[in-house]
Amino acid sequence: MHFEVLVEELSAKCVLDTLLPKIIGEDHGFSVHSFRGKQDLLSKLPSRLKGYSRWLPPDYRIVILVDRDNDDCRELKQRIVDVVRETGLETRSLVRIALEELEAWFFGDVPALRTVYPRISLHLERRTGFRDPDAIQGGTWEALDRILKQAGYAEGLASKTEAAKNVSRHMDPGSNRSYSFQVFCRGIHTLLAGRDNVGGR
Repeated sequence: MHFEVLVEELSAKCVLDTLLPKIIGEDHGFSVHSFRGKQDLLSKLPSRLKGYSRWLPPDYRIVILVDRDNDDCRELKQRIVDVVRETGLETRSLVRIALEELEAWFFGDVPALRTVYPRISLHLERRTGFRDPDAIQGGTWEALDRILKQAGYAEGLASKTEAAKNVSRHMDPGSNRSYSFQVFCRGIHTLLAGRDNVGGR
């Protein structure tokens, strides 16, 4: 099977370029395509999917991943699922929302974060406000930037892309505590099993 993955920005592409082989194994292929932000992805999604509908080989699947940010998760997901259904690709597609941003997946794997940033507290995941990676308030990017500065990294999260490359290299998909990451992995495995899961959990 081959996965065409659409993400909203380059840092998400960096993460999935590294993580997908760990999730799908070496027998499957993938291409991750980044856009210039969520609105750019959403505005171009109808034409992109129409294009896929004209040439997509039988063993190809489409994965769409966006950050929730301040959107209503269900409304955002339904909006994307509706576009997918209009192109007739619902049985070959997966829509997933990162809560609230992709950095929540980093907080779901503190050992990977500490491998790159060893001055971060070993007990970060026990601190109030960080126990549930998907419920971190005020933006996970901002939270990670703040944590890095508190740990003595003066530049904080200076480059999302570099952080994405470095942290994802050490992430273990099987032990990540982020629920949205677990749902993402489960959806990929559902597609691999040959089942329809466009908007499922």
